[in-house]
Amino acid sequence: MKIHEYQAKELFATYGIPVDRSIVCRSVEDAVKAYSQLDSQKVIVKAQVHTGGRGKAGGVKLANGEVELRKHAAAILGMDIKRFIVDRILVGQAINIVKEYYVSYVVDRKSKSTILMLSKEGGMDIEEVARTSPEKIHRFVIDPSIGVPDYLAREAAFKLFDDIKQVRQAAVIFQKLYKLFVATDASLAEINPLVLTKEGDIMAIDAKMTFDDNALFRHPKIAALNEPTEEEKKEQNAKSKGFSYVNLGGEIGCMVNGAGLAMATMDMIKLYGGNPANFLDIGGSSNPTKVIEAMKLLLSDQNVKVVMINIFGGITRCDDVAKGLLEAFKQFKTDIPVVIRLTGTNEKEGRAMLQGSGLYVAETMGEATEKAVSLT
Repeated sequence: MKIHEYQAKELFATYGIPVDRSIVCRSVEDAVKAYSQLDSQKVIVKAQVHTGGRGKAGGVKLANGEVELRKHAAAILGMDIKRFIVDRILVGQAINIVKEYYVSYVVDRKSKSTILMLSKEGGMDIEEVARTSPEKIHRFVIDPSIGVPDYLAREAAFKLFDDIKQVRQAAVIFQKLYKLFVATDASLAEINPLVLTKEGDIMAIDAKMTFDDNALFRHPKIAALNEPTEEEKKEQNAKSKGFSYVNLGGEIGCMVNGAGLAMATMDMIKLYGGNPANFLDIGGSSNPTKVIEAMKLLLSDQNVKVVMINIFGGITRCDDVAKGLLEAFKQFKTDIPVVIRLTGTNEKEGRAMLQGSGLYVAETMGEATEKAVSLT
């Protein structure tokens, strides 16, 4: 689960992390009121959307005076940034920046720990820095039994700063950010950029946090901030029906029993030159109701041109699956081609039951995939 920058900054401030003064606004007039409250000639206007690349898209502007503020606020509100429509902006005091840095805590599967990531290349796409200049990124594996003690926080701070005053300021921020990260069950807590100001202060002028969905029951206040996209709503709806579903944006809808088979199916579709529309694992059930719900989910995606059903009958028998599919398609009519591959227990009986059904029946995954790609 993601939250907006202004929401993350509120959490930062709660834990004593210094942030710039800013006000969230939903209209140009709100922005003008915020401008008067901030009592600053220059302000920064930032789009609030659940995606990166705001600056490159024109969603971050510096305004010098009320006239420029109105102009930028009007231009940014309603802007489409990577298919996210901007419905609110953050108006904040412009900061006199000397240098920008990158700081984050993230869960690292390789080390099976939280890691603290630091770089002097703040304000940039950290993935691009990692790709082109990996030596500029410093990583500290955090032992959960000790956290971030003073010595480790100072060692990390010295990677960014030489002045001992700045090191001490940064070390305290690193420790507070870690406490926030752990206390909220976050999967990412990022400051990009952390800045050094002309006044010698260190502060977070941007904030990004994501949280472990499985731990949200422990944090009702954070869970209340959730603003799922339409695709995320579909995923939540699928989960409530017992499916594992992820939208991938292609044209071939995949209905598969088993996560490993789903992964293999998507790989096979790519191998044959197609694009999977989704990852959809319906489990081992041959329940017709479940098949109908899965089909409704697949066909709600307007990009889907073909549905490929790939079933491996282990404990679940293929003839039971075929029976379930036939019952489902009696209740559910569609003009979209459906390709079905059945393999495993009682596969011949299952395929025989599907003959004459109007569905494309295949014996192998390669045959089914080739047919599905050709039908797109």
